[in-house]
Amino acid sequence: MKKILVMAAAMLFSLQGIHAQTDVTEETDNDDIITVTDKDGKQEEIEVPEGMVDNLDSLLHLYNAQTYMMADTTCKYRDVNPVFEKEVYIDRLKRMPTIIEMPYNEVVQKFIDRYSGKLRRSVSFMLGASNFYMPIFEEALEAYNLPLELKYLPVIESALNPKAVSRVGATGLWQFMLPTGKRYGLEVNSLIDERRDPVKASYAAAHYLSDLYKIFDDWSLVIAAYNCGPTNVNKAIHRAKGNADYWNIYPYLPKETRGYVPAFIAANYIMNYYCDHNICPMVSELPVKTDTIVVSKDIHLEQISKVLNINIEHLRNLNPQYRHDIINGLNHPMVLRLPSTLIGSFIDQQDSICAYRADELFLKRATVDVNDAQPTYSRPRSSYSRHSASSRSKKSSKKSSKRGRNRKQGSKSVTIKNGDTLSEIAARNGTTVKKLRKLNGIKGNSIRAGKKIKVK
Repeated sequence: MKKILVMAAAMLFSLQGIHAQTDVTEETDNDDIITVTDKDGKQEEIEVPEGMVDNLDSLLHLYNAQTYMMADTTCKYRDVNPVFEKEVYIDRLKRMPTIIEMPYNEVVQKFIDRYSGKLRRSVSFMLGASNFYMPIFEEALEAYNLPLELKYLPVIESALNPKAVSRVGATGLWQFMLPTGKRYGLEVNSLIDERRDPVKASYAAAHYLSDLYKIFDDWSLVIAAYNCGPTNVNKAIHRAKGNADYWNIYPYLPKETRGYVPAFIAANYIMNYYCDHNICPMVSELPVKTDTIVVSKDIHLEQISKVLNINIEHLRNLNPQYRHDIINGLNHPMVLRLPSTLIGSFIDQQDSICAYRADELFLKRATVDVNDAQPTYSRPRSSYSRHSASSRSKKSSKKSSKRGRNRKQGSKSVTIKNGDTLSEIAARNGTTVKKLRKLNGIKGNSIRAGKKIKVK
């Protein structure tokens, strides 16, 4: 039935106002810039969100793509992108079951053209990968009673790449910056980065979006603030003399944010109307069911891999938050995700797992011995050339000679005994009370038994 519906959709192109068909190789836009011409003929360059840059090669190298996804060999679409009359796009956007406003304009059209043209193969990947991630996104959004169309934010943020890292360090499917991630409960340190955990990051993103809606009470402004921060959106509103409408504050937003809401609208469009643009989703096979278990010891993924005979890349894919394959359960209890069939084996063999090559895999020492051997020194012989010695100034020579005499004489200290006076100490050591006072900074005659006093 599905195949029949796809073929029927292809046949309907001639009835939906097709204006032209464009071969995808004709797309000429730069990767990170979209140029828009307004009604007065003025051109504007808009930065494309990083998730919209063509990076299909890296997407296809992801574990899920290589293990569970493949091209649809039954797809009979020609690799051409049909272009429709403006009214067709307006009608399709209007018919989408969304709470968030999805208006049409030339900026939105440019982003739709990018997805249906240059990025059509990436869209094919994302349609396949959505089977892994959309249920997670939807559950998190439902938990905060948010519009489900927000599940397409990671499409423009990361192209559904859980390992994505932006040029400014935003990480994961939802592209959290470090401070925002930590503010919403995502742990980040040298061993763990929960921004890369699809489940935890999705709930953190839903929480953040919910808080932004409490500030702006408008979903387009919320989406803009998710990209550039609420401060920049508030500045734009003030510059627009208080008119809090995204399309009104548009000129006052950062360049990338000007394209962010149009890109979000275009992502919703293409994920719903891909068939109308001859895009076939990659076929995906759902992974085996998984479950989690809490561990309270330090465990290396290689230990689990070898003892339970599970591919380490599979483990890394299930636990992407562990940056160096180390689950730091000694710090605090940590979650490990495994295929459900292996949970019992892990519990039964946990001691064997923790013992496997532990000395090789955990190199940090808990204690170390300090070398307390008495050091010995040998004084190196020095030689000076006559030229270097004679080139010194007389002033330097005198200072050096004086320093040499002082080193030869050295300093000497003695311990003050009970009943000692300054005069007695001076007499015993061939000096004077005046010199003792000056050498030790003593005023008067007060000294304390047991303390050391310099006599030279």
